[in-house]
Amino acid sequence: MSADVKGDNQPYDDINITPMLDLAYVLLVTFIILTTASVQGVRVNSPQTQAANNLAKPQTRAVTITADGAIYLDAYPVSLEQLASTLGQYKAANPALPVVLKGDAAAQYDKVMQVLEVLKKLDITEVGLVTKRAA
Repeated sequence: MSADVKGDNQPYDDINITPMLDLAYVLLVTFIILTTASVQGVRVNSPQTQAANNLAKPQTRAVTITADGAIYLDAYPVSLEQLASTLGQYKAANPALPVVLKGDAAAQYDKVMQVLEVLKKLDITEVGLVTKRAA
């Protein structure tokens, strides 16, 4: 019986991992919330179609045109010249660069055509148009 009782000077050999797991879960939840919040982008009222397939690919760049004609590249406001230079850099890194064009339903058609011309000059052929699925 005396072998089962440890003295006060004996080290405790069981490791309690509960606090470490609590910390890991808190960090995981924080990471999920921050990642979800950073992917929001710019809200526009997309036109509706009957068949809208998801065109998202891993390195897809989003060009957004708002109702007032402002142009955004991945939620950052840009001019047409900045759009051309930035997409040119992305195209140099990835020759098969996919781009989705998100235009507000009230956006000027001229702005949409100007963005499409920039994409054509850069020889970006994988272009998708974002729409809402009609109910």
